[in-house]
Amino acid sequence: MIVSLALLLEWWLGDPPNRWHPVAWFGRWLGWCQHRTYGDHWQHGVAGWLLAILPPLAAIVLVHHLIGWPCDIILLWLAIGWKSLFIHVTRVLDAPTVEAARRAVAMIVSRDSGAMTREACDRAALESLAENSCDAVIAPLFWWLIAGSVGAAAYRMINTLDASWGYRNARYRHFGTLAARVDDAANWIPARITALLLLACGKWVAWQTVKQQAATHPSPNAGWPEAALAFAADIRLGGPVRRGGREEQRPWYGANPHPITPAGSRRALAIVQHALLSAAAITFLLSLVF
Repeated sequence: MIVSLALLLEWWLGDPPNRWHPVAWFGRWLGWCQHRTYGDHWQHGVAGWLLAILPPLAAIVLVHHLIGWPCDIILLWLAIGWKSLFIHVTRVLDAPTVEAARRAVAMIVSRDSGAMTREACDRAALESLAENSCDAVIAPLFWWLIAGSVGAAAYRMINTLDASWGYRNARYRHFGTLAARVDDAANWIPARITALLLLACGKWVAWQTVKQQAATHPSPNAGWPEAALAFAADIRLGGPVRRGGREEQRPWYGANPHPITPAGSRRALAIVQHALLSAAAITFLLSLVF
């Protein structure tokens, strides 16, 4: 019942507005924690991470103890970002002009979008879709199965900490080390589950082939869903990325050497949607068993 009602709320309401969303509140809390603990050393990052996550987690456990199953439904709903993920990606793919596509893609990726081609915008949006299908849907469902709604909420905080502090730039290289490493650990299994589901819902290729391409990604996890979606939808993802005025050379993913077409983008959208529906169905069935 909890999974069904949480997913119904997600389908019906999506994410609450930022002013009401606990993730937005948590983001402001992270700013306060960073101001109090920041230093260019990993030990400061450990102090900041513990300060950021332990009080909210204790509050969640207390509220869960007092309210019970209604809290379970709300926590799982708020941990999932299924509807908003597709809204943001389709805004890029449906943009009437390249300028509109650049504005839309700038909302979901941290790349220099001002000079992107239309195909580069679509490719960036689909890469975000692949990675966030894990972060926003499959990983919260996975951690709900492992540790209940508190586990799903804890995962969401871990993922938000990584998105805020887990950068490899001069400011966060040391301070954000723990945030990045914990997020890597939390996503290790979900990222590979995501890749498996994408392949199962699209064009299947050998697991070793996906593994070889995923290993070339800077992240230990993000390459898995990106490479899997490229193969599953028979499109080309990856390639050079421009950030902060500098171009990062990255490999291409998939077997198709040609730029993405609108038909390829729609095929990728459908495959991800089917993979997430499969994940939801599997979660529902496993929740009945366990």
